[in-house]
Amino acid sequence: MKKLLFGAIVLGFMSACNSDNMTNQSENPAKEDVSSADMFKRGCASEEVREEALKSDAQLRQKFVTLEANTEKFANELKLGKVLADGTVEIPVVVNVLYKTTAENVSDARIAEQIDVLNADFTGTNSDASKIPAEFQTVSAGDTKIKFRLVNTIRKATSKTSWATNDDMKKASKGGIDATNPANYLNIWIVGKMTSQGRTILGYATFPESAGLWNDGVAIAAPYFGKTGAASPFNLGRTATHEVGHYLNLRHIWGDASCGNDQVTDTPTQTTANYGKPTYPLYNTCSGVQRSVMFMNYMDYVDDAAMFMFSAGQKARVQSVVASTGARSGLRLY
Repeated sequence: MKKLLFGAIVLGFMSACNSDNMTNQSENPAKEDVSSADMFKRGCASEEVREEALKSDAQLRQKFVTLEANTEKFANELKLGKVLADGTVEIPVVVNVLYKTTAENVSDARIAEQIDVLNADFTGTNSDASKIPAEFQTVSAGDTKIKFRLVNTIRKATSKTSWATNDDMKKASKGGIDATNPANYLNIWIVGKMTSQGRTILGYATFPESAGLWNDGVAIAAPYFGKTGAASPFNLGRTATHEVGHYLNLRHIWGDASCGNDQVTDTPTQTTANYGKPTYPLYNTCSGVQRSVMFMNYMDYVDDAAMFMFSAGQKARVQSVVASTGARSGLRLY
């Protein structure tokens, strides 16, 4: 409707520019007394000057039409951009694929699938959210007001069979792919295999203090990226959810220490990481208090099928870094 109205306004304006207003030209306005008060009223001739210029310059008229079209386009994109109408911040994602084999060259469909998983997990619309125990439903984050949008995929063949956690995949000079404007885009690197000190690594991420640096982003080994073809039990795309959690300033839920502190008050203190598929309730004792831990939190180490929630406290941390004054405010691109 607004596009039609804009078109009508332009046509009407152009018609007015190309026709004479005979009535006004033939009228002799009556003499008016100009008081001193009237002389100091604000007056602006910008529109009149513009009308005259447009009337005599076809090239300028085309620029006017383009300007208005771009203005309308920007307004529409703002509605659909990173800061959505409901306050959601939509993060633009660039996926960098480094592959040696066909299997490592993850498909566009699998990448889209992973973006869907991130969107479901961060908005609390994941199908397994119904498994959250009643004890933790009251502190569940639900919608964290974070969404993700794929904006580009960059692919590069490599002869490397394994990558370390030294950020080489992020350097073109080391056979990797340089980050795309890391201050404004979440860069995800997919590599065939990652190891560190002889251990298999599923993925790793930089925290917000690295915002905008050349190595800022998330690295994930191809076997654990997405769902289709991913390696069980890490085949539901939750490796990316976990690593992006770090990228947005979430710590491991056990605080990386015995009864450590993850800086979130509503996640129960626990003695260490959990693995596999624990059964609720899973009791730990810290500071003399015994209670079930929140092993189903995305920031624990359980299997993909056993993790399905963020907490409200974690949501607050995430929101703080993407706020207009936050460390990752640059992600609010649109």
